[in-house]
Amino acid sequence: MEVCPIRKIKIVEMSVDQTSNAIPASSEVVRVGVLGFGGLGQAAARVLAPKREMVWVAAADRLGYAYNPQGLNPDASISAYNQRGSIGYIEAGGVLSDRSIAELVERATAVDAYFLALPNLPNTFMADIARQFIALGWRGVLVDALKRTSAVEQLLEIQTQLQAAGITYLTGCGATPGLLTAAAVLAAQSYAEIHSVNITFGVGIANWEAYRATIREDIAHMPGYDVDKAQQMSDAEVEALLDKTNGILKLENMEHADDIVLELAGIVDRDRVSVGGIVDTRNPKKPLSTNVQVTGRTFEGKTSTHTFTLGDETSMAANVCGPAFGYLKAGVNLHRRDVFGLLTVADVMPQFVR
Repeated sequence: MEVCPIRKIKIVEMSVDQTSNAIPASSEVVRVGVLGFGGLGQAAARVLAPKREMVWVAAADRLGYAYNPQGLNPDASISAYNQRGSIGYIEAGGVLSDRSIAELVERATAVDAYFLALPNLPNTFMADIARQFIALGWRGVLVDALKRTSAVEQLLEIQTQLQAAGITYLTGCGATPGLLTAAAVLAAQSYAEIHSVNITFGVGIANWEAYRATIREDIAHMPGYDVDKAQQMSDAEVEALLDKTNGILKLENMEHADDIVLELAGIVDRDRVSVGGIVDTRNPKKPLSTNVQVTGRTFEGKTSTHTFTLGDETSMAANVCGPAFGYLKAGVNLHRRDVFGLLTVADVMPQFVR
C-alpha cells in the first residue's frame, strides 16, 4: 500500500450541536460499548464490571449485538457467546444481525464511548470502522488497541473527517502500542537526544483459542507470513503451526505502531524503535518479562538507559484493557471540552477509572 506522509496530528475545537448524542457535560457515569467480543472483549467486560465511573451497556460481535441502558451482565454475555457463538443470544437486549455494528450504533443512542476490541485483520479494519461511525453521524469517543504502523497511517488519512464529525479518537491504547509507548515518552524526558527505544514483550495464555484474532495477528509478523495469509488460515492450520513450534511464537522487528506514535510525538525517528517478543500459547505464565528500554544522551553528554518493566503477574488482558479504559476516560473529558480528532497515547495521559 502507499504510505501516507507523516504529519502532526491536529486537535480542533468545535461547538457541539445540543440535539446530537454528544456526551453531556453533566454526565457522571460514562456509558461504554465494546465492539468485538472475543478474548479481549470479554476481558473488557470483566474489567468494567466493578467500576463506578463507567457502565458497560453495549457490545457487538460478528453475528449480533446486545444493548441494555442499565448495564449488561458479563457472565450471561460471555456464556451466550462461548456456548452459542454470539452475544446476540442473551435474553436481555440481545439481537442477531449480519450488520451488528451499524444497528447497535443506530439503536444505542445513550452510548458515550466505544472500545474497539476488534481484530486488526484485515489491516484496513479499524479505519473502515471509523468511517462507518462517521457515516452514521455518531458523536463521541472511540478507543482502539491496534498494533500495526500501517493501520495508524490509514487513520491519519481520515483525521480531518473525524474532526468534522465530532469524534474524539484515541489510537494505539493497549499495552504495545499503548502503556509501554507512553512510558517511553515519559522516560525520554531525561535525555537531550534519544538513541533507541526497544520494547520486548512476553505473553502467556493457557489456550490460544481464547485469543484467536490476537494470535493470528502475531503470526502475520512471522517470517513467511503476512496479514492476508494469517487471516486466511483455518483454526486447524493455526493448530498445526503451533504444534511445530511447541506453542511458542518468537517475534522480531515487528511492524508495530509504537514507532509512528513516537515519531509523531517528536521523540525519536521510527527506525530507532524496535518491538519483539515471545508468545506462549499453552502456558499462562509469561515466557519473559515485558519491558521498554529507552537509551539516550543527557544534556551532560552521558549515555544511559531507562527500563520500565511490567509485573509478570499482570496478564495481556490487564495490560491492554486497563490502559484502554484509562485513555477512554481521558478522551471523554476531552470530548466534553469539544476537543475532536485523532490522538495517540503520546498526546494524552490516561486517567484512572474508579
